[in-house]
Amino acid sequence: MKKYISINLLCAAAIALAAVACKNAPQQTEEINDSTTPLHLLKPDYKIPYGELSADSVRASLDRIYAYIESERSDEYVDTAGNVVELDDVAPLPEGASLKRGAFRIGSYEWGITYQAFLAATEATGDEKYADYVKECMNVLRLAYPRFLVRDGAKDEIEDAQMEQVIHPRALDDCGTMCTAMMKYAATDSQSRQNHQPLASIDTLINNYFQFVEFGQYRLPDGLFARHRPQHNTVWLDDMYMGIPTIAYRGVYTGDSRYFDEAATMYKNFVHRMWVPEKRIYRHGYVEGLAQQPTYHWARANGWALLTTVELLDMLPEDHIDRPFILNQLREHVAGLCALQSSEGFWHQLLDRNDSYLETSATAIYCYSIAHAIRKGWIEGITYGGVAQLAWHAIATKITPEGKVEGTCVGTGMAFDPAFYYYRPVSAAAAHGYGPAIWAAAEMINLLSEWHPRTNDSGLHYYEQEQTNPSPLFYLTEDGQGEAVK
Repeated sequence: MKKYISINLLCAAAIALAAVACKNAPQQTEEINDSTTPLHLLKPDYKIPYGELSADSVRASLDRIYAYIESERSDEYVDTAGNVVELDDVAPLPEGASLKRGAFRIGSYEWGITYQAFLAATEATGDEKYADYVKECMNVLRLAYPRFLVRDGAKDEIEDAQMEQVIHPRALDDCGTMCTAMMKYAATDSQSRQNHQPLASIDTLINNYFQFVEFGQYRLPDGLFARHRPQHNTVWLDDMYMGIPTIAYRGVYTGDSRYFDEAATMYKNFVHRMWVPEKRIYRHGYVEGLAQQPTYHWARANGWALLTTVELLDMLPEDHIDRPFILNQLREHVAGLCALQSSEGFWHQLLDRNDSYLETSATAIYCYSIAHAIRKGWIEGITYGGVAQLAWHAIATKITPEGKVEGTCVGTGMAFDPAFYYYRPVSAAAAHGYGPAIWAAAEMINLLSEWHPRTNDSGLHYYEQEQTNPSPLFYLTEDGQGEAVK
């Protein structure tokens, strides 16, 4: 009896093992090859998001940046005991009172860019909170300015470092973008130029800033902005943006056309010295009189040049004699830059050196400028829409959940060797990344309201007409419904 039981148990175990083996055996599947599968539709393993993009997702990134900046706001003055000083048009400022420090300076050139970007964000979204931030910061500077003049005016240097930069600018960095931002703010907010005592008017700050831009900054004999660092008569590509849009917008602000001519002439002088035609990008620095110029193509400086071009085209009259030259320069520069965009959507710290790191602030400036140029009809959206969107996807990966912008090169001077640029630190505390990222977000929202990105045969394409065919591969039809490829 035991013998039969053992045989039965062995048979049962064998059957169970066979069942398990059958269950675990590889299932026969159809071989994936060119005959059985549309291999061109296999999903690539992109390092950053690729393909569809909605205005809502861009807005979410924009609002994260706004929330972080708002949480770090520094628009209050405190006395020596740390108590908040209420500013108005009449009350004096206590001795020793100074601006409460936050993460960012509210009168720096980086924040001049941020103010302009926030004004653009309100225009793009209709949400006044972005412009309200600008108004509140501007009001603090407007009210503090005359009080520091009275309190510390007899001194060579104002005690408060932020107000010292406002009252006594010593470089274009101190005043150019802030002057432009204040003029744009005043032009869009009628109350900022009315019902105030003359000394407290925003125009007082604007005029103080513009006096330095027009008459205080050192220039070469032909009027080009220059500096005596790191060498005598050094031209910085950065100063294209720090000064030219300010001069051009002065023409918009005052109605005086001579400022348009001055800005266009200076623009051409920068191009003459800084443009490298064989690469279709700019050098960072130029030393007047050298036969062999130092030529390093720093990404953010090229961003300042591109942004200058876009701003100048926005500001100049349509019939200005230099407009065709500037428009052609835009197209050449965009083409040169797009040839250097990385597969991840970023541009490199040194544009033509792929072993230098990928940098966020320059990528954001290019994103804004290219998207804006498409919307204005200066460059083709079909050609460049995907470039701008790829750049935005890259930027979005650098916006942290709390709204910090990572991967930005810190403030950078100039050197004539590659190591200097390769090893510049990056930091989310660098204010240079915030304004460009906000501006890029605002302009991508605008672009998505006019153009319709859609993947077709796995590639991203920009269409002037919305494409509704659900097929991943389709032909275009006149009605936008498309025809699926069978």
